[in-house]
Amino acid sequence: MGELGKKVIHPGGRQSTRELLQLASLRKESHVLEIGCGVGTTAISYVSSCDCSAVIVDLDENMVAKARVNVEAASLQSRIQVEKADIQQLPFADASFDAILIEAVTMFVNRQKAVSEVVRVCKPGGTIVEQEFIWRQKPTPEARRIFEGEVCPGIKFDTAQDWIHLYRAAGVRNTGVVTGPFRMMSFAGFLSDEGLFNSLAIFARALSRIAYLKKITWLMPRIIKVRHELGYIVFAGVKDPWAAANA
Repeated sequence: MGELGKKVIHPGGRQSTRELLQLASLRKESHVLEIGCGVGTTAISYVSSCDCSAVIVDLDENMVAKARVNVEAASLQSRIQVEKADIQQLPFADASFDAILIEAVTMFVNRQKAVSEVVRVCKPGGTIVEQEFIWRQKPTPEARRIFEGEVCPGIKFDTAQDWIHLYRAAGVRNTGVVTGPFRMMSFAGFLSDEGLFNSLAIFARALSRIAYLKKITWLMPRIIKVRHELGYIVFAGVKDPWAAANA
C-alpha cells in the first residue's frame, strides 16, 4: 500500500489516528518519538498543529525515504527528524521522550522486548499511546489462517485486554482505551482516508504493473473474508516512576 501511494496505513484509518492523537494530548514542549512512521503522514499532522518536535522512525528503508521527502515538502525538517530504527533495539538514551506513539508495529515483533524498549526511552510520567490490530470476536481457524498466516505472516495479536495487560506488566498505568472496526481496506474507509483524488491515483498505480495487480487481486478477497472479525485498539498509558528502574 505504501508503494502504491497510500498515506494512511493503520487498522482504524484516520479515525483511529485522530483518537491516538487525542489520547496523546501533545503540547508545544513535547518531544515525541513515533515508531512505525510510514510515510510521515501522522507526524506532519501533529507537528504542524501543536508545534512540537519529533523523532520518527521506521524499519523499512523505503518508508524512511518517503517520510523524509514528505517532511521536506511540508518544510518541517527543523522539527521532525526521520531515522531508520527497530522498536526492539531503539538507538536512544533512557528517558529521552515525553511521548511515544506507535502505530501497528508491536504485533510484528517480540512484544515483551519491544514494550521494554519503549518504556525504557520514555520519561517517567511520560505518555505512551499505541494503535494495533485486535480480533473483535474470537476468530475462526480459517480467519486466523488467512490473516496471520497468509496476509501478514508472522503477525500475532488477540484481544484488547491482551494489549492492556502487556503494558500494565511493564509499568505503564492505563489512562485510556478506544476500540473500533477495521476500516483501512473497506471501500468507505479507503475513500475517507485518502480522498477521491488519491484513491483514484492508487488504483491507477495498481493497474500500472502486473506485479501490483497480481498482489491486489490476491489480497482483496482475503481481506474481505476476515475484515468483519478484525478491529483495532488505541491504548494510552503513563509510565510509572518505578518502571524507570526496571526498564
